Amino acid sequence: MVEIKELEETSRKIRRDIMVMLAEAGSGHSGGSLSAVEVLVSLYWDILKHDPENPDWEERDWFVLSKGHACPVLYAVMAARGYFPRKTLWTLRKLDSILQGHPHRLKTPGVEFSTGSLGQGLSLAAGAAMGLKRQGMPNSVFVLTGDGEQNEGSIWEAGMTAAHYRLDNLCAICDRNYLMIDGNTEEVMGLDPLPEKWRAFNWQVIEIDGHDLRQVTYAYQRFLLEKNRPTMVIANTIKGKGVSFMENLADWHGASPKKGEQVQQALADLGFKAPWEEYKKHDFDWVG
Repeated sequence: MVEIKELEETSRKIRRDIMVMLAEAGSGHSGGSLSAVEVLVSLYWDILKHDPENPDWEERDWFVLSKGHACPVLYAVMAARGYFPRKTLWTLRKLDSILQGHPHRLKTPGVEFSTGSLGQGLSLAAGAAMGLKRQGMPNSVFVLTGDGEQNEGSIWEAGMTAAHYRLDNLCAICDRNYLMIDGNTEEVMGLDPLPEKWRAFNWQVIEIDGHDLRQVTYAYQRFLLEKNRPTMVIANTIKGKGVSFMENLADWHGASPKKGEQVQQALADLGFKAPWEEYKKHDFDWVG
């Protein structure tokens, strides 16, 4: 098991790379990328069975980013784990880049499904989990959904199906930051009581602070012990976590920091002091 302090420092650097990547691109989704950092760091450093040098390794666990617009966090994590060179991050959303504005399985090694149309990722993950289970494979399937995404009816169809077929190899995580592009989730289309709804669908439900790496890792460990039903981890998070002028603001759902003073302020909030462009020149572990 990786030390929590190491995971916390890794999370801080992932947020740094998200901010630099988005500033360089001049577009993209900041808020939901920053809220999901610890969920992915715990997975990719401590839980997921994967091999960046062999992304199609048969014994790998699968990860599906259902809220595909938050791909900057996935790309930053994958670069840090060695799926592609870190300098590739600075090509985000550029023509012919392997890093498109939503995950693209034919362009980016390690991406299991192309996603973007909200509400589809859980169905894809449930299908993969069912297929693996029927083949007698031991792989687990993880899928990250947004909370606003749970307004989609297909989420609940997939939820019924996964419970009916007792897909105990399926772990869904809901990034519960209470904000979507149109505003507060409870004002747009109320979701609460969300945990009770998933329990009624016969899922194991685990509620956590999605920024507490101990709780995140513990939730995954409980999933691995569960037999006979799928697991929903409701990770309570803060949209724009770590950047003072982005936190808890829906305006940052689909916006990127501007080059110069704005991205510099974001980096300062995260504890990085060097000129923002310096972070493109060094490796992941360089602090500055």
